Amino acid sequence: MKQKFDELSYQVSRSTTRQYSTSFSIGILALQPSIRQAIYAIYGFVRLADEIVDSFHNYDKSLLLQRFKQEAVQAINEGISLNPVINAFQQTVTRYNIDLALIDQFLISMEMDLGKMSYNSELYKNISSDRQK
Repeated sequence: MKQKFDELSYQVSRSTTRQYSTSFSIGILALQPSIRQAIYAIYGFVRLADEIVDSFHNYDKSLLLQRFKQEAVQAINEGISLNPVINAFQQTVTRYNIDLALIDQFLISMEMDLGKMSYNSELYKNISSDRQK
């Protein structure tokens, strides 16, 4: 039954949040219980993307980030991922009707962090508008 996997997916996202940010995990407890799972799911997704960029130095980060993005898009379209964090995230995106453009903007910012560059709002705006074409 998929429900068991979905529950596991949210548990993995919650564990990811707790592992990486004790203070954020405690802060989530101040929110209504009905939205906590969604916050864990979003944090877990964001954390994994950031982990690719910041930590996987001996791997092709660009390729890993591209795969992560493709899997997220596929999961949102299909309603499932075998990656528990992405599975919880896609459910949250669907449940709360999160704008896919926001997810794309976040992933663009992660791609920008792959290289060393000086950022300014004009550069970010140009890159974002180029990606949307």
